[in-house]
Amino acid sequence: MQQTLAAPIAYSGIGLHSGKEVAMKLLPGKENTGIVFVRTDLSGHPEIQALAENVSSTVKATTVSENGTEVFTVEHLMAALSMMGIDNCRIEMSAPEPPVTDGSAAVFCELILQAGRIRQSEPRKIYAVDRAFSVYEDDKYITIQPYDGYRISFVSVNAHPALGTQYFDIELTEEKFLQEIAAARTVGFMSEIKQMQQMGLGLGGSIENVVIFDDDKILSETRFDNELIRHKILDVIGDLYLLGHLRGHIIAVKSGHAFNSCLAKQIQAYRIKEEK
Repeated sequence: MQQTLAAPIAYSGIGLHSGKEVAMKLLPGKENTGIVFVRTDLSGHPEIQALAENVSSTVKATTVSENGTEVFTVEHLMAALSMMGIDNCRIEMSAPEPPVTDGSAAVFCELILQAGRIRQSEPRKIYAVDRAFSVYEDDKYITIQPYDGYRISFVSVNAHPALGTQYFDIELTEEKFLQEIAAARTVGFMSEIKQMQQMGLGLGGSIENVVIFDDDKILSETRFDNELIRHKILDVIGDLYLLGHLRGHIIAVKSGHAFNSCLAKQIQAYRIKEEK
């Protein structure tokens, strides 16, 4: 059955890219309403539905927009909602970006566990893919294959001497997500920071909420030896939850937000066609 929060959650902090203070409330949602962002800082409190077709940008984060209003860097929160089984939730925000917390999904998961979850009266919708969907570009790709479960296999290739080629494969359950993926933080490189800040990005990042690399070493204290690839998987989960719950095996090589979004939009277009 569908689930929502048993009680409201309030959390404040700064956004990863905007650096702006934001007060966020996660509120129980009614059956079949899905995940809805509400911009309380704007006149009329406009709403943005967390849907694949509403993705408007994938530059360093995932942005969803509706009727000229946007929220960005939604993927960490969406990953937590996905794997904690929250089908319906209203997310009120006083700024366009959720709090970065510690750069992972762990804080959001802890808050959901503290608030509790309640079963609702409508059955959960799970889309089990019945064919392969794929996005390719040069040596990068992401694909999802029919599979009885939810699994992600990811290959990351990075020239940094502390990274190299990494591989991680996980059969996703709530328990495994909490143990293996939720605490993995976003990654940044000193060589990119100046350019990002000139673009108005990364303004809320720090050595605590981002795993930062300089030219030859890691400046942050890591939580996992392969934190980068675990966080890449976290991003895939968050980006694909814009489709709702899925059943399938995702295989990704050097994928990022743009690839994740293209795959989600491809699946959604097929799904709409099949429903018609």
